[in-house]
Amino acid sequence: MPQSLAPPAGTAAVIVAAGAGLRAGQPVPKQFALWRGKPLLRHSAESFARLGITPIVVAIPAGAEAIADEALNGLPGVRMVTGGATRQASVRAALESLVGDQVETVLIHDAARPNLPSGVIARLIEALAANPGAIPVLPVIDSLTETDGALMGIPAQRESLRRVQTPQAFRYAAILAAHRAWPGDLTAGDDAQVAQAAGIAVALVEGDEALHKITTQADFGPARAPVRIGTGYDVHRLADGEELWLCGVRIEHDRGLAGHSDADVAIHALVDAILGALADGDIGQHFPPNDPQWRGASSDRFLIHAAERAAALGYAIGNVDLTIICEAPKIGPHRDAMRARLAQLLGAPIAAISVKATTTERLGFAGRGEGIAVQAAVTLFAN
Repeated sequence: MPQSLAPPAGTAAVIVAAGAGLRAGQPVPKQFALWRGKPLLRHSAESFARLGITPIVVAIPAGAEAIADEALNGLPGVRMVTGGATRQASVRAALESLVGDQVETVLIHDAARPNLPSGVIARLIEALAANPGAIPVLPVIDSLTETDGALMGIPAQRESLRRVQTPQAFRYAAILAAHRAWPGDLTAGDDAQVAQAAGIAVALVEGDEALHKITTQADFGPARAPVRIGTGYDVHRLADGEELWLCGVRIEHDRGLAGHSDADVAIHALVDAILGALADGDIGQHFPPNDPQWRGASSDRFLIHAAERAAALGYAIGNVDLTIICEAPKIGPHRDAMRARLAQLLGAPIAAISVKATTTERLGFAGRGEGIAVQAAVTLFAN
């Protein structure tokens, strides 16, 4: 059975979007400004929603209900609270609103980090099994120095330093108590600082450069090529004793597809099409078939990864066209479920997803029922 992408039940998210956002030079607070075709805030909210996380509590500025509602329109499980004068006050307001929701784990994220890789969330959730808190970090690459602002001072030891990102993950009861205990006259840089002050151990997990924080007007600059097109092709053999997964949907059949992962040949072809459009290698480079961590893995994870790579480079799905080549099973009865599942994984409208099927008139390996082949084409548009 493919591994589930969704965090465990009882996982909620908080998105901090209550700041003024003036440094970005936008006509509205930056969390509501358009970035790659959508309000900045919506990107991370969509990422949480796509993983089935609910509720998603968004802390917004006082009086921003209308613009926030427009930015988040249609997303499931989203609700808003009015933030406070500081980030810590905004987070506490959001956490307090979750009392009574049977929340066990909470992910606290800044709206200014729109690209939210699912792999980071997975690492955070895994770390919480042994720790009450976990945060994503990255190493410091550049040389550092202490300075008074004018002259170079003592070199800092970058080996012991880390760049801290969000989302930050905590056991809900612990972080709520920590925020309640935080002195109101102190400024907290992030929730890990609040947690440490309360004696909560915070584990470090690998972050991701895609979690870049949108800060200045330059960050809202245009992406490069307006349109990119990619194609993909994959084949898997049919075998006894295997499950049959196509387009993220399990299909009852006397045989299934054999492979290192769940062998979803349609998703594999689509992943290659997206990566090809980005000139970003192929599925084998990103998920090597000799790597044991991908044995039996859900191909859903590969597709979300490819979509996140596209988003990180400033591209959204324009349309997807798949042709499944097989004698059996019949694809027609499953077509709508396949389209819906792909649309969900890609964060794209179902109208942009096409799934077709054909046979080879009993010619070749597909015609003999030895395997299934899929051709994929994708168009990406710059946001």
